[in-house]
Amino acid sequence: MAETDSPTSPGPAPSGPRHWPHWLVLGLAICAARLPWGVQRTLGALLGRLAFAVAGDRRRAARTNLALCFPQMPEAEREALLRGAFRDLGIGLFEFARAWWGDAGPMRRSVRIEGLEAVEAIRASGRGVLLVSGHFMTLEMCGRLMCDHLPLAGMYRRHRGAVMEWAVKRGRLRYAAAMFGNHELRPAMRHLKKGGMLWYAPDQDMRGKETVFVPFFGVPAATITATHQFARMTGCAVVPFFHRREGADYVLRLGEPLPDFPSEDAVADTARVNQAIEEMVRRAPTQYLWIHRRFKRRPEGLDVPYR
Repeated sequence: MAETDSPTSPGPAPSGPRHWPHWLVLGLAICAARLPWGVQRTLGALLGRLAFAVAGDRRRAARTNLALCFPQMPEAEREALLRGAFRDLGIGLFEFARAWWGDAGPMRRSVRIEGLEAVEAIRASGRGVLLVSGHFMTLEMCGRLMCDHLPLAGMYRRHRGAVMEWAVKRGRLRYAAAMFGNHELRPAMRHLKKGGMLWYAPDQDMRGKETVFVPFFGVPAATITATHQFARMTGCAVVPFFHRREGADYVLRLGEPLPDFPSEDAVADTARVNQAIEEMVRRAPTQYLWIHRRFKRRPEGLDVPYR
């Protein structure tokens, strides 16, 4: 991280000829972010169909995930869910771009928020709040909508490209209180200890992090123990944050804080977090990011399911 980069600033914009192609791609993405919402939804659905047709590896990964997570579901129903997931993937790409660089006005006119008062009461007590969510395609837009009501900071995985990293962080800081890279654990903990709010999604296999195997849809999944560690070291409340799109509407639901969390058992706590995210997925299965190889690491003796 550059010295001038910080959780509240993206630092200077990358410059130089080697970045020019990336700036061109970024310019096209920003133009797409500012199309009318109805046009974006139509183009997104078409993009999702195209991705289904050409992204063979990701299609196979998503199909494998669905077979592992919904083994009792008829194959034809799983295939329909798969196609719906790619449709929402395409629409979600426009939602991400619109959240970062576009206008959220159309979404603000059709948003419903549940559970806001309970979280505001926790904040008023001076206690930090950790919002835990999953990797849904509505993640970025719904985060922006929630920031209209709560001073959220976020954790994220840094982009490899310098131009995209700068532009996405700058876009997020239009609405987020701060943005912490997933390597910036100490600053994020200080933020929580001071009574701040932090939002992150711990439902991907992050190599190099402290992980345990706990069930996700009944399948052992390598899962980071960070939620337990954040709560243990900062005393924050852990609140499930579920979000979905219903037609043209957005529903944002803040659940009850996880009771008796953290316990002395990091594995049990991590399993509870996975269970909360699983419940979110069941409510909006096509909006979940099924293309991620969630089960790429397996306990000893189990084969990797992806080919």
